[in-house]
Parts: sequence; C-alpha cells; structure tokens
Amino acid sequence: MATAREPDVTAEFGGERNVAQLHKISRDFRSDTLTVPTDAQLRAAATATRGDDVYAEDADVCALERRIALLAGKEACLFAASGTMTNQLAIRSHLVQPPHAVLVDARAHVHQYEAGGIALFSQATTHTVSPRGEHMTAEEVEGALQLGSDVHRAPTRLVCLENTLSGIVFPQAEIVKIAALVHAHGIPLHLDGARVWNVAARAADERGLGTGEDALRTVLSDLLAPFDSASLCLSKGLGAPIGSALVGPKKLVDRARWFRKAFGGGWRQAGSLAAMADHAITHHFPRLAGTHALARRLAAGLEDAGYTLAAPVDTNMVFFEPPRGITVDAVGQALAALPDPIAIAGNRCVLHHQTSAAAVDEFVEVARRLVEEAGEVGEGREGREGPERKRAKLGY
Repeated sequence: MATAREPDVTAEFGGERNVAQLHKISRDFRSDTLTVPTDAQLRAAATATRGDDVYAEDADVCALERRIALLAGKEACLFAASGTMTNQLAIRSHLVQPPHAVLVDARAHVHQYEAGGIALFSQATTHTVSPRGEHMTAEEVEGALQLGSDVHRAPTRLVCLENTLSGIVFPQAEIVKIAALVHAHGIPLHLDGARVWNVAARAADERGLGTGEDALRTVLSDLLAPFDSASLCLSKGLGAPIGSALVGPKKLVDRARWFRKAFGGGWRQAGSLAAMADHAITHHFPRLAGTHALARRLAAGLEDAGYTLAAPVDTNMVFFEPPRGITVDAVGQALAALPDPIAIAGNRCVLHHQTSAAAVDEFVEVARRLVEEAGEVGEGREGREGPERKRAKLGY
C-alpha cells in the first residue's frame, strides 16, 4: 500500500502564509516556475556550506556541479542563476568574433524570450527556421546554414535546439541527424534544456528504468550526448527556487565562468541554493512522471468535453482550443470565478510537481459546463483553424 506523501509545506515549519501559497499554486496552470520551496528544501539550505563560490570554495556548490556533470555525461558544470543566464553564457562562450550568427527555431526561448541577449552579449545575429512540423529537421537546418564566404551574410557559428518546446519532445533520432550535420561543418550544437528533466523522466518511464540516480544518468547522458553544451534549468520542472546548470567541456565551462563574473553573475555564499537544487534533483525528479500523467488526464478530459488539443501532450503542457462559441478568455474567467480560483494564461496550461489532481478535475468540469451552456458540442468541431495556424501560436 502506497504511503501518503508528507506535505511539502507545513504551518509548523513554513507558516500559514506559505501553506496558503502552496494551495494557491497547486491550482495555477500558468507556469512550472511557480512551485514553492518545500520545508525539506529549506532544511537542506539551513545546513548547507557557506563558502565563497566566486573562489570556487563552496563545497555544496562544487558537489552539485560534479553531480550534474556526471548525470549529463559531460566534463564540467557551472551553477548559475537562471536558464537565460546559462543559455547566454554558453552562446557567448562558443562564439569568438563577429560577424557570426546563431541558427535557431523561430519560436526558441533564446530568440524570443531572453531580452535580445544573443545580440547584446555576443554581438551575433540569429537566423531562424520556421519548422513545417512540430520541430526542426536536419533538412531544414541544412537549408538555413550560412557556410560560404559571401560577405553580405553572417556565417553560422552555432546551432541551438530546445527540448522540450511547447512541452513537445524533440525526437532524439532527428537531434542525432542535426548533430552529425552541423559537426561535419565544424559548428557546435547547444541545447536549451530548460525542461529536459521532463524529457528524461518520460524516457526513463518508457524504458522502465525507474527514477533513481543510475536511471537518470542513463537517460540524461543519452539525451545530451549529441550536444556540445546544454543549459539545464533547475527551477522549471524540478522546483528549485533558483538556479540553472551549464554543462559541457571544461574549457568551455571555464570560459563561461569568466563571462558569468563579467556579466555580474558571480555569487558568493551560494551553498544554500545549491543544496535546495540538489534536493530537488533527488526528490522531485521522481515526481515528474506523475505530473505528465496529470497533464494527460487534463487533456483527455478537455477532449471528452469537446475541446481540441493544439499540440501533442508529451510531458507537462496542454494547449487547448475551445469549441466554437467559447473563447479562451471565457474559460479563464470561469475558472477564476470559482470559489477556490484556478488560474490560466491563455490556452497554454503548464502542470508541475505541486499541481493538484482536484484542480485538474475541476478545470475539466468548468470546461464541460461552458460547452453545455453554449449548447454547441456538435458544431464545436467545425470552423476551427487548421493545424498549421495552431502550430504558429505555440512556443515556449
């Protein structure tokens, strides 16, 4: 018989305000960055080492970096503040001298949501691919590479992929093809793996490997093998309050550490942050398969109620399109009007390790009630936008 999980936050340790915050975010589908640190994470932080990480003298930071490098199958790791920082540090460390360009998916976080960091920090332009399908293909990448000596064009010096994107898993076989292509031209390949922990959890589940350290090392190192560097967010999915890891060759990571300092990202007594991230890898990674099951439960309920899914539900995201006569705003307003409100942001629903199963079921009931009130279940499947149009709305 399964043992009930201890509450993540208790009034005795965390206080009533944080118990209330945990309940609130358990009903919030806007992002997986909203998770709250658990009492256990904060206990780990309280006994963490207190050395100076700028001098590489904090034992818990160094231990976390060694652990993640081993899990990723890479030579070295750098612990930094955010996924944006580790992406931009990687890009800056790969690039040497303009003119140069980075090839990305047009929807990519490094292109759309990092405040123009590629141009700001690396003086690079971005060349984009708008995939015909759910992800870029080797054929599309090959057609977009700038390899010649035409002085009118910035040559491609780096290719960045993202896994997941819109919660969709990038097929590993296609990643391997892209890696072989770009490496043949001497171009490195970087991964924005903000939610690659979700990909690893799905892979471990599919392969029946369990969720222990050996299983995680097996799947994560396989996933990252084609890449020269990867950014692994420790907040999204895993639920660390702050932090992201850059993994790759020691020479690249050492260069990134230098840039981190230059960009004002050096942090001193960061052991408490490392301890909370380390706890999250151990204790929250095993929860991700359950998060994915909840996402599938939400998706199935919405489909049964007459809604359409705008993207495959591979991991923890559900993109939905309401039947005709119901708007996404109307769904959001109805959920917000509940006595115990549920929050969404548009048609993207992101589930996390603290999402409530009860909230998922209530979400579906509200969606179903709106359809019944509109009386258009039969008509709702007509007149929707085609799949190409829907894909254009997807993104990070």
